Amino acid sequence: MEVFTRWHSWDTARADIAASGAPVDTDVLGAAVGAALRWHGDQRRPTGAPYVEHLLEALEVLVRGAGVTAPAVLTAAVLHDVVEDTPATPADVEAEFGAEVAELVDWVTKPPAPGGGRQAKRGARAAYLRRLGDAPPEAVQVKLADRVSNVQTLHRMPPDFQRRYYAETLTYILPLAEPHPWFRAWYAAWRTEYAHLL
Repeated sequence: MEVFTRWHSWDTARADIAASGAPVDTDVLGAAVGAALRWHGDQRRPTGAPYVEHLLEALEVLVRGAGVTAPAVLTAAVLHDVVEDTPATPADVEAEFGAEVAELVDWVTKPPAPGGGRQAKRGARAAYLRRLGDAPPEAVQVKLADRVSNVQTLHRMPPDFQRRYYAETLTYILPLAEPHPWFRAWYAAWRTEYAHLL
């Protein structure tokens, strides 16, 4: 199972993209990384790492792994959490990056959890994940890359979270990966790697 944790900074990502010869617009992506840094500010991942590392991992999955070069998909991958986790709005994303990117970000943005406790939040999360079954393929690619970043080092998370997240990924994410050959193969290898969590 390949792990995508090489791109800790935009400088590394840009150099790798240039060396690969992939037809990727690094100017647009650089602007997206700048906007993500501005909006996310000093946010951290649960591991304590700067949040931008998660966004660059998702980008690395798409470029180095799945071979995606579509500018809107790659830009949306970098910006996929800005509406959910920062003060940025869909209108802000559209103003800077266009309607297509804003639509993709909107598809992968989890709605605010309603009140009512843990069960209500879990129900809302399940509804959001089910809704992705109706998303355009480009939005699904963004979500699949986001989840690869989150699950590729699942062993670093608390044991109860590992089991819950593994089960959720099997239920909702693996079906989304089926039409996408690279992601289907990656998730199959990941499922085997973490099969002890069943």
